[in-house]
Amino acid sequence: MCGILAVLGKDKETSKVSELSLRMSHRGPDERDIYQSENGYILCHERLSIIDLHTGKQPIKGSSSAYMVHNGEIYNHRNLRETLLKDCSFRTNSDSEVIVHLYEKLGSCFLDKLDGVFAFVVIDGDDYIAGRDPIGVKPLYYGKDKDGTMYFSSEMKAIADQCIGFEAFPPGHYYTPKEGLVRYYKPEWFDHKTAVEKLDLTAIRESLISATKKRLMTDVPLGVLLSGGLDSSLTSSIASRLMKESGKKLHSFSIGLDSKSPDIVAARKVADYLGTQHHELYFSIEEGVKILKQLIWNLETYDVTSIRASTPMYFLSRQIAESGIRVVLSGEGADEMFGGYLYFGNTDSSEEFQKETIDRVQRLSTADCLRADKSTMAHGIEARVPFLDKDFLDLVMKIEPKEKMHQTYKGVEKYILRKAFDTPEDPFLPEEVLWRQKEQFSDGVGYNWIDTLIEFCSARVSEQDMKLANSKYPHNTPTTKEAYYYRTIFSELFPQDSAVKTVQKWIPKWQDNDDPSGRANKSHVKADIA
Repeated sequence: MCGILAVLGKDKETSKVSELSLRMSHRGPDERDIYQSENGYILCHERLSIIDLHTGKQPIKGSSSAYMVHNGEIYNHRNLRETLLKDCSFRTNSDSEVIVHLYEKLGSCFLDKLDGVFAFVVIDGDDYIAGRDPIGVKPLYYGKDKDGTMYFSSEMKAIADQCIGFEAFPPGHYYTPKEGLVRYYKPEWFDHKTAVEKLDLTAIRESLISATKKRLMTDVPLGVLLSGGLDSSLTSSIASRLMKESGKKLHSFSIGLDSKSPDIVAARKVADYLGTQHHELYFSIEEGVKILKQLIWNLETYDVTSIRASTPMYFLSRQIAESGIRVVLSGEGADEMFGGYLYFGNTDSSEEFQKETIDRVQRLSTADCLRADKSTMAHGIEARVPFLDKDFLDLVMKIEPKEKMHQTYKGVEKYILRKAFDTPEDPFLPEEVLWRQKEQFSDGVGYNWIDTLIEFCSARVSEQDMKLANSKYPHNTPTTKEAYYYRTIFSELFPQDSAVKTVQKWIPKWQDNDDPSGRANKSHVKADIA
């Protein structure tokens, strides 16, 4: 996990490009390097050392004239070394190096060979290729300056004031100067009509275990973000079991406003049950409000849901970094693929249910994946997301939608995921956690967090401001005072029109109010934390 910057044009100074890359130094606190090719192309890398701590420095040279920078993890790199790339001479033990060799061997037709998450740029003379993983777990932005120079970067803050126009690089695509932008990831489940597979609970369980096992690949200490909700609790349980087999103990981390916050209470039960080395962190509402500007600078978004949920994640990541843990597992993606958000229960149409799950998964790069990456990387922590494993996605997204609908199981969301791990002979989780209702992370840390945040923002935005909101902010016009306040901060930090258009607002589809909180849904039942 790192920060990458590629500046592909003539007559650019390495010192200036290095300064731009430093804006992302939080992504790679361990080491940095820069390479300029004979034709003037420049690659920068801010490294967080996870795999191959001693020889994995980037940019990495291939077997001939190609160089590359990569942010992410390639989980099948050992298999690729032993099979398709067995004749290549490797310079490092890094998982990243397989990318440059695949390019040299196959040209642009290699991205489907990668099992992992990635944003990369490979240069070879005047040719180059940039690519992003299928779902967009890793961030990437691209744009051009007035001279026609192409820029690619992990965060837009590195290029926003250099380019006349830029945007988020779309997930599941690659770009070359000859082919332009090409979609390489085209799974069957993009078509909602392909969701016809019969339910197989054993396959769900075994596939998620496999996805989690892949993500334990690391040369540094690993932990889990444990909210006490279903998704993070399942990944924690699986990881704990797998690590015990090798004599290792799992560190778990949870956060709330106090010891009685819904997530804190539930996470404590899970940690006690699993026997993890558990850490609790409390933050005050005043502390949360104080860091809003810094948070928006790190997140590069004004989306209300992302900011609400990222605040506790930002604080927790800081504590994790101080504890010496460098990699954490997180539960992003499950609610999108299983239709787990409470608003999914407001539709009776299986076809519309399936279409919405597809849309949500395709938009993850602008929401939960963005939040998970940038909240953790603000402190040099890598978040890994087992639920977004390609094989697991293919399995779950092709299940008949009626099997995932809340109405099929008397309003219980994510029933089939819960049932897949409901193994009485060898329980993965306590029953009250396995069947706990969905709480969005921003609600679960303590209901007062959102309520007070709304009050704080409302006190700083006038009715006149709201009347003029459409003329001041014509794109994604804020509809609440909270949204207006965040937009004001964002526009101060990122005044470019291109920056505004990189953001997509997270809005529940079947919920009749402006508040995206899970508590705003009529089916929500307040957590009993007594």
